[in-house]
Amino acid sequence: MTSLSPTASRKVPAADAGSLPPAGRVLAVTARPGQESAELGGLLFAFRRAGASLGLLSLTRGEASPLNSSLARLEAIRPWELQLAASVLGASWVAVASYPDGALDRQPVGELTERVLRAVRQYRANLLLVIDPAAGDPDDGAVAAAAWSAARQAGVPAMACTRPGARGARVIDLGADAATARTIAKAAMAAHASQSEGLSRLTRRLDLLDGREHVRWLVARNQSEAGRRHDEAA
Repeated sequence: MTSLSPTASRKVPAADAGSLPPAGRVLAVTARPGQESAELGGLLFAFRRAGASLGLLSLTRGEASPLNSSLARLEAIRPWELQLAASVLGASWVAVASYPDGALDRQPVGELTERVLRAVRQYRANLLLVIDPAAGDPDDGAVAAAAWSAARQAGVPAMACTRPGARGARVIDLGADAATARTIAKAAMAAHASQSEGLSRLTRRLDLLDGREHVRWLVARNQSEAGRRHDEAA
């Protein structure tokens, strides 16, 4: 079987700038706790505002962070912080796996795919949201690769939050809700108290953003359906 990267799919249907894709149950998959707020908070707010239910899956417990403002071990406290952030974001479902933080890119892609696929089925997600591997670190690349494969197998689309100017990127305009979206994201970030030493830097980064988010498809809806039919026939 040929292995493809999450950047291999380039032909995606055009969409008007500013429009969210229809989704009833959005599952955000991240490498570690905190990313759902700092990196995906604006998009998660937009989906929630549009009526979608939100689920969160972190593939690690975030134990490799150099920051720790608490007296607890990071692998013990950060999943609880994720639960608090989820309540701020309005996420109704949270799961945390225990793969090694900082070494996801050295884990078998098939194993990570199975973990994401299990979450998709448990949560009954109909859209996956991840961080673009081109905009993140190697762990984010491993998450995106697993999400790409899981989305094709499950027959659901997968979208990546990316940087302006990325190939295939389009704009989601938060419009009049932009200030509220940033405020909610900051409040969710503050729930990660063990990482408070880095909060000011993340807050400044959010303050520099305008009212737009940039996304691209990893697996578009028509591609996810075609991939599922191919896998079922194989």
